[in-house]
Amino acid sequence: MPLSRRSTISIAVFVLLVVFVGLGYWYESRQKTPGTATNTASIDVTSGNDRGPGTLREALFKASAADTPVVIALKVPKITLASTLPPLANARGIRLVGGERATEIDGSSLPTGPVLDVGGANVSIESVRIRNCRATAIVLRAERFKLQTTTIESCDVGVDVAENSKQILLERNRFAGNRVGVRFAASNRNALVVKNEFAGHRDAGLWAVRSEPDNAGGAIGIRDNRFTKERIGIITANVSVLIERNELLDSQEAAMQLMGTGAVARGNRISRGAAMGIVAENARGAVIEENEFDGLAAYGIMLKGSADTLVRGNRIHNSGYGLAFVLGTPRNPSSAIDNTIIEPKVTGIDVIGDSPILRGNQVMRPRGLPLKVIDFEPDGGGEKIRSAPFLEGNNFKMGPATVAAGGAKAPSDGVVQR
Repeated sequence: MPLSRRSTISIAVFVLLVVFVGLGYWYESRQKTPGTATNTASIDVTSGNDRGPGTLREALFKASAADTPVVIALKVPKITLASTLPPLANARGIRLVGGERATEIDGSSLPTGPVLDVGGANVSIESVRIRNCRATAIVLRAERFKLQTTTIESCDVGVDVAENSKQILLERNRFAGNRVGVRFAASNRNALVVKNEFAGHRDAGLWAVRSEPDNAGGAIGIRDNRFTKERIGIITANVSVLIERNELLDSQEAAMQLMGTGAVARGNRISRGAAMGIVAENARGAVIEENEFDGLAAYGIMLKGSADTLVRGNRIHNSGYGLAFVLGTPRNPSSAIDNTIIEPKVTGIDVIGDSPILRGNQVMRPRGLPLKVIDFEPDGGGEKIRSAPFLEGNNFKMGPATVAAGGAKAPSDGVVQR
């Protein structure tokens, strides 16, 4: 029985749909799996020697000549270097992956230079342990770089980031016993240091310092890291940084030292030790807010020679001192707003040769003075620098404030206002 015109059209449409679906499955099967590259070359490192077949050196030479992305798999437990390696550079990118237990790269016999020199874009390093290097473990001078689940210890500098680098991720690594853990030379755009462990660095866990203010790049994100027993956990000067939700424990000199412009420290926890919490020295426009300090022998926050710096919503408890303002700039005063200081062992707020704005702060159950204001008199004579803070809406409980310079009035109920 001949098919009707309508039936013929329906069958043709069905056949076309089947063809299109089949083509779709075929096309999808030809695509790369997410996170991998099509035609990726794989090079295995099977020798832990400095040079020769199967070594890391040979793998890096092969990778630089490849016209596809390269995965270098370290199949040995330890690599011992005696001379400088070629750079990690490939136009399509290199992924260097250690073994399950993190392949060790020993740089103790390397006379000079970095262990790994990242000279090309799109490089990632995972599950490696670099140790005992006289100079730098990783020099980064390219963009789009990732370092993950790697340990760097007993080196001069762990990761040294050049000014031209951007789009950087340092995540879930461990830096221990170096002079400096991570060092930035500028405000690198889209740079993120997150969920790393820093411990026992001789100078600083993280160092971001330059001589002049740098506003060219975006702020370096320093988030959710843990710093333990550092000389200084984080030191910054004239580099834009956003320091958030880090934990800094048992610092020797200061948990953070902020200098120059560009620093924001927010929501961090600083605990224990004989050191200062946050020291802002010659800072301009810094923001220190919503941090928690406890168990410090010295000040939670000290501003020295700083201007236009905002100290807001911080909580300091069970520490020697609360806040200190020393030798600020009267024309550009810093401000302390809505901070809470509980049971300082000595002074709640010290003002020495400075005239900050103090508004809405609370000093509760101080063992010494809630507020102490004194003029600064230079050693050996010289002009006295007067202290005249602006006080509004503060609550200083358990005794009146002591104002040595006469720059503010202290009502007998302990609430200091001006």
